[in-house]
Amino acid sequence: MRMPLVLPPTVLGFYLLLLLSPQGAVGSVINNIGLSPLPFSFAGLVIASMLYSLPFVVQPIQNAFITIGKGPLEAAATLRSSPLNRFFHVAIPLARPGYISAAILGFAHTVGELGVVLMIGGNISNETRVISIQIYDHVEALEYGQAHTLSLLMVAFAFVVLAFLYGVQKHQKSKAVSGVVL
Repeated sequence: MRMPLVLPPTVLGFYLLLLLSPQGAVGSVINNIGLSPLPFSFAGLVIASMLYSLPFVVQPIQNAFITIGKGPLEAAATLRSSPLNRFFHVAIPLARPGYISAAILGFAHTVGELGVVLMIGGNISNETRVISIQIYDHVEALEYGQAHTLSLLMVAFAFVVLAFLYGVQKHQKSKAVSGVVL
């Protein structure tokens, strides 16, 4: 799960391109069942971006489950709650802040990605072109004003996402301190 954290995005994108291509292991199965090829499509872009952002989603969820501890689950067990019931009715609701953080971080991380996006999605106008590729295109064309404008939008977006994330986390902590069960 942590490999995408240290693997260069273009390397991950390259191997996903090989895996998802019509000749690849997954791509040939997709092709045989009659679905559209994933490389250079919006669906392929979404799948590759999700895989790339997976560590940023898994870590907050994992930390949320660790934070819960054994106490609430043991208390539910003393009330004869089954393991499945404890998981769905105790652990998952208590881990809710982790899910919220994971969704926000995963989304924000995916929005600015370039390497995986370019390898899997390409740069197809009105299909797979995203803001990070648009910034790259402007820089390549020496259009620094447009690149600067889009980059500032991404900085503002990052600021808003982080402010929202901190606000959600602060709200969740205040509820937990006051004893309100989420």
